[in-house]
Amino acid sequence: MTPRRFSGPTLVVATHNRGKAAEIGTMLAPFGVRVLSHAELGLAVPEETGATFLENAELKARAAAAATNLPSLGDDSGLAVHALDGEPGLHTADWEGPNRDAMTGMARIQRELAQRGVPDTAAARAATFNCALALAWPDGHVESVLGQMRGTIVWPPRGENGHGYDPTFQPDGWTITCGEMDPEMKNRISHRADAFARLVARCFR
Repeated sequence: MTPRRFSGPTLVVATHNRGKAAEIGTMLAPFGVRVLSHAELGLAVPEETGATFLENAELKARAAAAATNLPSLGDDSGLAVHALDGEPGLHTADWEGPNRDAMTGMARIQRELAQRGVPDTAAARAATFNCALALAWPDGHVESVLGQMRGTIVWPPRGENGHGYDPTFQPDGWTITCGEMDPEMKNRISHRADAFARLVARCFR
């Protein structure tokens, strides 16, 4: 089936995460798209009941499109640590605790690795950032993609840039963490950048 192309000046982004919304807005700026977030519109984000990143992204996109009657982008992303059987995975935000403190989540990953006796090597501490994007239209049509960035969990966290788990994730081929990267550079190589490249090729060109 031929992918549907996006047309129109406005896209709703189904998130209350300001860092995530800002990244998405930056990536879509070259296409002249105005991005509105759930926070700006006062909309609630639906409960994430999907079994995969793609299912959760589609769930959020469909709900936003239905509520606003505008094309909407759902994003579900998470960090899968291989030695922790893919955790925190779909529960990445939950590991940050009720106050959504990223340091709480990063410390828990380190604690869980230590409890399992995982050595401090790149191979043993391999991890993958995943990003699923789903673009939904008010008529129910959805286009979905999955992007990834592979790397290593480092401790202690390094860097003040980015958001979430960026300071504890060092991408493959780099000697610095995402938290130490210039935002423009991170936006070129991240899991979200990978997903966006796929979405752009599918729906914006």
